Amino acid sequence: MSAKETAAMGQLLGLLEARYAIRVLWALRDGHGQTFRLLQDSVGGITPNTLNTRIKELREAGLMGHGNDGYALTSTGADLLKRMGDLQAFATKWANAQSKKAK
Repeated sequence: MSAKETAAMGQLLGLLEARYAIRVLWALRDGHGQTFRLLQDSVGGITPNTLNTRIKELREAGLMGHGNDGYALTSTGADLLKRMGDLQAFATKWANAQSKKAK
């Protein structure tokens, strides 16, 4: 990986590792716009201040926007989640393995 690619990956991971950032994006994955309150409920446990901060950061990064229907993913945000699509299958497989270990 080149230095430029490493820097880009570091930038993206820095954005996504912020508390609740991935959860906010994940809550919008169905493609339907959400109001602030609905988004807050969808994420669960996030304070209004933290949600405002994440929305600002994710909008500035071009991953989500706001339209007549509320907050929604941009095409770039949808592309990111598409690329992360295997994460759900991995999470299920991993959780099953973890529960077998605990027994």
